[in-house]
Amino acid sequence: MSIPNLEEPVAVEPVRVRGKRAVDGHGKRPIAKIVPDRRRHRRVAIRIFGRFMREDKQEYPCQVINMSPGGMGLVSPVTCEDGERIVAYLDNFGRIEGVVVRSFEGGFAVRIMASLYKREKIANLLTWITNQESLGLTEDRRYERIVPRNPSSKLILPNGEVHSCRVIDVSLSGASIASSFKPPIDTVVILGRMRGRVVRHHDQGVAIQFADLQDPDSLARSFG
Repeated sequence: MSIPNLEEPVAVEPVRVRGKRAVDGHGKRPIAKIVPDRRRHRRVAIRIFGRFMREDKQEYPCQVINMSPGGMGLVSPVTCEDGERIVAYLDNFGRIEGVVVRSFEGGFAVRIMASLYKREKIANLLTWITNQESLGLTEDRRYERIVPRNPSSKLILPNGEVHSCRVIDVSLSGASIASSFKPPIDTVVILGRMRGRVVRHHDQGVAIQFADLQDPDSLARSFG
């Protein structure tokens, strides 16, 4: 199956600058606007599963086959119209909004609509996942656990209760915390600013799996 580029290069005339004015390659007419290169994000082949919601609120399964901070290619059982807005919910990446820019056999390409912070997070996750996969690590070994420099944190429960805790170790996918209070397994909690659920009890406290795969910068900001 041939997959077209999500971000095709834009042809522009060769230009040079005289003083503060941009002119064409022959030194003649001024160029009022220089079109920026749209291919500023390198796409990587990836396999991420999830679902997406169309404008009519209907949801369908999907798989991301390539992705960059600016766009992604999805295979899906349905075809969307060009210009249609969608909301995708992807494993590890969470909620991503976008606009369909073109269709291909079995799927469609999406331009991601996101803030600079969200794009940076996507880029960090893509880099991390690609590097780990290139090393051939298994899922159990993929996300290294580290001991945080700033282990003090807060555990927030669905009813608003706040409990002090100590982060024993943390990874992109979860954390182990020491706490005298142990919420039941499957309880949705917030650790610092990260949402997750309790997946296991241990002698010192509980293990938490994050709802979304975090990026290294987020962990550094939260735990040092």
